[in-house]
Parts: sequence; structure tokens; C-alpha cells
Amino acid sequence: MATCPVCNAQLAETDTACPVCGFKLIGQTQAFKPITMNPTPNMASPQLLSEATLSIVKGPQVGNVFRLSTDTLTIGRSPQCDIFLNDMTVSRMHATMRRTPAGYEIVDADSFNGLWVNNLNVKDAVLKDGDVIQIGTFCLVYQATPQM
Repeated sequence: MATCPVCNAQLAETDTACPVCGFKLIGQTQAFKPITMNPTPNMASPQLLSEATLSIVKGPQVGNVFRLSTDTLTIGRSPQCDIFLNDMTVSRMHATMRRTPAGYEIVDADSFNGLWVNNLNVKDAVLKDGDVIQIGTFCLVYQATPQM
């Protein structure tokens, strides 16, 4: 018997959504299984940059670093997005980021698989240095603007 990839509840073959958490089981975007990622204390710090960054640490495109240099950014599978994550587990328009006085805020754009920050499914979150963001099969680490 199948289980929900979000809450592990038992599913009937005819279910189109999880009866426990409501996760949609059909659609063009593929489902994924959330992963647990523990921060690595010996992770090398990126060079000091004038802006915050998102670094892909797990999944396709690992090693890519995106500099967050504008007030708003889009993240998704569409090539028109500012941060293009080319994988079927990512919605075409998955999330947006906007600069606030407290730093960057990330907001889910009603994506199929949701937005995860530090292993919690969230609609939005103000990011802190070292936060781990999961979008589909991608894990990204947020590095805040260095304080000078």
C-alpha cells in the first residue's frame, strides 16, 4: 500500500490527495520525499560577499551559488525565474524571495510540493544565516549578508 510522501499516512489507490495532511498526489509536478539534512559544522564558509547567497548543497546543480542582489526574486522550474531549478519536483513558480529590513523572506507560491525551511513545511519564513531550504529535491543553504 502506498504512503503519503509528506506525513507517511496510508493511502488508497484511488486517493488524489492525502486524507490526513491534504498533500495533492496528482499533477504535472512529480512528488518527492523530504530529506533530513543536519548542518555540517566543518562546512567551508563562502568568501565574504556584498550580498546574501543561496548555495545548492544537495540535489541537481549541487555547488551552484546564487547571489541575492535584488529586492525580489522568483524561484522555480520556469526558465524565466531568477533562480531556475530545473527538476520536475519543483513547480514552475515555486517561491518568491523579498528583501526586508530583517533580511530575506521566502514565500511559497502555492507550489505542489511545498516549501521547507529547516525541515518544517512553511508558507513563508524570514531567513536566518545558515537556514536550510528545501525546494523539491534541492537543498539550499542561505548565507546572510556579512556584517562589516
